[in-house]
Amino acid sequence: MQDKVALITGGNTGIGNAAALLFAQEGAKVVIAARRVAEGERTAAEIVARGGEAIFVPTDVSRAADATEALS
Repeated sequence: MQDKVALITGGNTGIGNAAALLFAQEGAKVVIAARRVAEGERTAAEIVARGGEAIFVPTDVSRAADATEALS
């Protein structure tokens, strides 16, 4: 996964959070797309603190404009 980009929807809690952390551990640059800002930012900060690269993008995947924005 080194230098790949992983877009994780719902990456702020539960299985999505675990996936985001695992992808980062394997070397991926992680984009966390989720609705809850505090949790998303916390997950991104945790990845960065562990030496990885991550950003949080506030996203509601039920809204086409949000989904499109997360991909750009």
